[in-house]
Order: sequence, then structure tokens, then C-alpha cells
Amino acid sequence: MKIATLVGSLRQNSYNLQLALTLQERYKDKLDVEILDIRSLPHFDQDKELDPPDVVQRFKAAIAEADGVIIVTPEYNWSVPGVLKNALDWCSRGERVFVGKPVLTMGATPGMLGTVRAQLHLREILSSPGIQAKVLPPGGNEVLVNMAMNKFDPEQRRLVDEATLTFLDGVVEKFIAFVQEHTVQPVRA
Repeated sequence: MKIATLVGSLRQNSYNLQLALTLQERYKDKLDVEILDIRSLPHFDQDKELDPPDVVQRFKAAIAEADGVIIVTPEYNWSVPGVLKNALDWCSRGERVFVGKPVLTMGATPGMLGTVRAQLHLREILSSPGIQAKVLPPGGNEVLVNMAMNKFDPEQRRLVDEATLTFLDGVVEKFIAFVQEHTVQPVRA
């Protein structure tokens, strides 16, 4: 199963990148997790939405070709980082590659709330008319990694907290089943 993964942080040692790398390694027998580059995407420009730059076309093609998407986001000022919102804006216009696409959201932070506000905003964005993703419903599926400095190994750059990994295993299994239930075709605006 091919999974495109977006990491909302640009930091090289971001806990969210480490969480994505954990997904890539831990579930390699079940998922082909590709971490997409959102750093190189230009600012969204509505004048170019129908003929976007090559880097945007490649990014959108990777989303379209994936069976599902995992978005791993930090929380900046109680919301999602601008770089992640920019990537989603590109996907909401022209060929709308998220329409009906199965999505799982998660995030990690040194704070107590584990990116809960960012994920609430992200779910709103993902349900907007231009995106209309099929997000794994909450209710035991919220991967909110708090106190991240105690749950990641800085040398391995991976999540190592056993309780969190066990919870993550369960959510990933539910996401795999969720993806298998849905097939999508890209929608042009």
C-alpha cells in the first residue's frame, strides 16, 4: 500500500519528521511510506493554479498516485504551519488530488497537548470544499504525541516510547483497513 506522507515541519531534527521516519521504518512490511518534500513548493499563486510549476505537478502526482496520505504536523501558534497549509492550498485547486483520499493526521510536540489544536484546524482544512479528504474519524484514532522529548531517541531519531508505539500500531492497522475501504479518482475544478 503506497502512502504519501507530508511533514509540516522543516526542521532537520523535528519530532514530526522523526515520527514520519518511524512510520517508514516500523511499517515497511505493510506500507510503502514516501515522505514528500514540501519545502521546495513555491507560495500558492492562483494565477498559476491551472498550469502550476513542475515541482507542484510532481508533488500533486505523488499524492494522486498514493493509496492514502499521512500528515504529520507540529503546532505553531495553535494551528498548522504555513508551509503545510501552502502545500494543501496547491492541492485544493486545479486537479484536486485529495478529494475522497483517505488521510490520517498525527503530530508530536514537546508540549502537553500533543498538537490537538493543529489537528483540529487540519481536519477543518481537509474537509473544505477544495480538498474534501476522507479523514480517519477521531474516537481513539488521534495520534497526539505530547512531551516528545521523553518519547524519541535523539540518536536513532525514532519514536521509542513503548506505550505510544503500541497505540500507533493500533491506529495504523485501522488506517490500513480504512484505506482498503476507499478508492478515489482525482477531481479537476
